Amino acid sequence: MYEYDEDCLRVFLEKQSQLFDEPVAITPEEAEAFLEDCMAVVVNGIDEVREFFEEEGLDIDGMSAEELEEASEVFALPGGRYLIVEG
Repeated sequence: MYEYDEDCLRVFLEKQSQLFDEPVAITPEEAEAFLEDCMAVVVNGIDEVREFFEEEGLDIDGMSAEELEEASEVFALPGGRYLIVEG
């Protein structure tokens, strides 16, 4: 089980509408439970976002770093990390 830090939970709660039509969590505890259930991952940089998507078999050929950052599943975290949530 992955432990999500405060930044992950806060950013997810603030920006979950970029991926979901309705809130899936209201409290940090609900956010953590949801992220655990969907096996969200935290990566250290946009190159690791690209690697993750490639390993998942997604067609991202030709996508720029900016386009990857704008994907609805990708949440930018402080310090250059990213939370990837597969909805």
